[in-house]
Amino acid sequence: MIRAAFVLAGLGLGLTAVTAQSNPIAERQQTMKGVGAATREGAAMAKGDAAFDAAKAQAIFKTYADAARKMPGLFPDSSKTGGETTAAAKIWEDQAGFKAAFAKFESDAAAGASVANLDGFRGAFGAATKNCGACHEVYRIKK
Repeated sequence: MIRAAFVLAGLGLGLTAVTAQSNPIAERQQTMKGVGAATREGAAMAKGDAAFDAAKAQAIFKTYADAARKMPGLFPDSSKTGGETTAAAKIWEDQAGFKAAFAKFESDAAAGASVANLDGFRGAFGAATKNCGACHEVYRIKK
């Protein structure tokens, strides 16, 4: 019985992975939802609405770094439209700039991964989230 449950769980994970691979719009939207959740948590710490927690800070920057590595590969030509995407045509017109924006985001996330106090977190979090805004200005359609 337990073995069957593991097999079914494994099949479910495999199906989810296949679905995500075949639907890059859904995968990038899901990835950005994770970034958004991490940003909300980080903003609460940065503002003092939540206590600084080094482990949570590291998790936020890990979420950012993981997304930065993953996102550039989730924009094949076949995903320019559909799925309620807010991806701007500029992504495909300026692949070098788009990839450079994510490289900078990853670099800033890596720099923040070892923050040990609130002041350090605020600086690193501000730098990383500034990248989010800059990228969205150029590469995202405003709705």
